[in-house]
Amino acid sequence: MRTKDHSRGHGGYGDAPEEPWSEIVPGLWMGGHEYIGADGMWTEAVVVDEFDAVYSLHNREGHGPADGVDHHVLEVPDDALTAEQIRAVEEFAAAAQRDFAARRLVLVRCRAGMNRSGLVVASVLIRSGFTPRDAIATIRRQRAARALNNEHFVAYLETGLDLAAQLTGLGAAE
Repeated sequence: MRTKDHSRGHGGYGDAPEEPWSEIVPGLWMGGHEYIGADGMWTEAVVVDEFDAVYSLHNREGHGPADGVDHHVLEVPDDALTAEQIRAVEEFAAAAQRDFAARRLVLVRCRAGMNRSGLVVASVLIRSGFTPRDAIATIRRQRAARALNNEHFVAYLETGLDLAAQLTGLGAAE
């Protein structure tokens, strides 16, 4: 019996996404630049014109989107963030939320569509009235059970990005 190796090169994700992107709530999608294909192998996810706006927290040449699609890029690590990075994520999420509120089809993506994209999508949901707990649960239910497994990102969401940035900034001043 052949089993899928979902962890190869991706931090040990035991349930990597098996689709390029997932609709978290109507009009708001979360995805990555790669996913586990039907053959059990990592497959590239290339955006063409399926969305009105794409927010990328990881970017690769040749992965779209097509000309005419709004594309916003903010490179941040899938790790603890600095206060400056948290503030940048907060601004990025605010822009994504404005597009979502305007009923545009929005994709937020990172490498595998698990953590960085989850941080921004959860922030959009929170800005739209979800509690942090409900936002995280919705993402895990719709994208992958291990989505948002970065404990730092969960803490930022539970604390609130603004306060998390302030507290992180205090720690850097020591």
